[in-house]
Amino acid sequence: MKTLAIIITSVSTLIFISLYSIFPNRFASRLVEKEQGCVFNSMMGLETTEDYAKFKTPEKVVQSIDHALGWMAEAQQQNGGWGAGSHYKQMEMDPHAVAADPATTSMVGMALLRNGSTLEKGQYSAQLKKAVEYILKEVENASPNSLNITSLQNTQIQTKLGQNIDVVLASQFLTNLLEKVPANDPLRKRINEALNVCVVKIQNGQMADGSTQGAGWAGVLQSSLASNALVAAEHAGAKVDVKKLEKARDYQKANFDAETGSVNTDKGAGIVLYSVSGSARAAAKEAREVEEQMTKASRAPKGEPVQAKDLEDLGYSKDDAMKKAAAYNVYQSAKQTAQREDVMSGFGNNGGEEFLSFLQTGEGMVIAKDNSWKNWYDDISGKMVRIQNQDGSWNGHHCITSPVFCTATCLLILSIENDLQNLQKMGGS
Repeated sequence: MKTLAIIITSVSTLIFISLYSIFPNRFASRLVEKEQGCVFNSMMGLETTEDYAKFKTPEKVVQSIDHALGWMAEAQQQNGGWGAGSHYKQMEMDPHAVAADPATTSMVGMALLRNGSTLEKGQYSAQLKKAVEYILKEVENASPNSLNITSLQNTQIQTKLGQNIDVVLASQFLTNLLEKVPANDPLRKRINEALNVCVVKIQNGQMADGSTQGAGWAGVLQSSLASNALVAAEHAGAKVDVKKLEKARDYQKANFDAETGSVNTDKGAGIVLYSVSGSARAAAKEAREVEEQMTKASRAPKGEPVQAKDLEDLGYSKDDAMKKAAAYNVYQSAKQTAQREDVMSGFGNNGGEEFLSFLQTGEGMVIAKDNSWKNWYDDISGKMVRIQNQDGSWNGHHCITSPVFCTATCLLILSIENDLQNLQKMGGS
């Protein structure tokens, strides 16, 4: 009997291993023992967040990502795109019952890229190819007189972030895509041309104060993402107006006063999180420069605000010293504010805006080469895994409720470590 039991156990194990190697995602989704937590309850203090630590193991994060990617692949539409749906039908959770839109498709495309798929290889290469073709056609068919690349109106993303968010996110996607396309690939020319079209539209939509036209409910996020898009496009070699880029970043940094800790939320729906995460992201590159220069001179900042005089002593002009010191102090103070529990609660429960803000905070810390991003990741990844739906998706509980948009954003958060090198390159001097 003992021999028979050993044989049965061995055969069962071999069968399981064989099936798992063929259908890893399907088995992973069953192996993950989900402990569901309501976002609203945890943010409102009705559920404790102290037990998030047990969701922080790499295995659970990997399983969470795999489950989400599988759900996302099935949510793709025939035309290659994904959609968030109408602002007027926020409760529609069926990804196939809404129209595809460039903003949501671009977020998914970036999530696929960050998780290892390219046009040549990767588990979701076929889905990525369709998404790229969808975005390129949208850009190529767009009116040259329009500030956006789609005729769709009143999508969740446009209403909440801004009317021109599609071109902003498409620009970011195309920039990320260029990093993965070989130099001799004939598709590069088409991608570059589309990227430059997007850059022109973003710059044409910039207002006098550096923000982006057509602000939605949380328009400060559209402006922040536009600033990020121009930074990335310049890094990729696109034709970016340096003055407009500088103005966009100055607008984001100006939303936070490092001395008083006050936050301008006029275009952030009155929510501190939306504004302050953008401020930290916009100031990250200059903060890193200051840190590196002062460390090189054996005068590394010790947790205190940097004074302009400190930088003048290192050879900066008076104007540059004032600007760089201010940026450093904005970054240090804004990133701490953005991670406070009361600030992270955002609108009171999570929508796509909150997820985007979490992403911006983390990416800013990576760009700044701030090692405390690891603490941020430990905390946020635990929270993301806990609130994931049983089918592998995430959805918002207010405003941007779209499961596709929210899932793409959460995937970008959870897989940020895969993009450390590219993000830190953008922060280089």
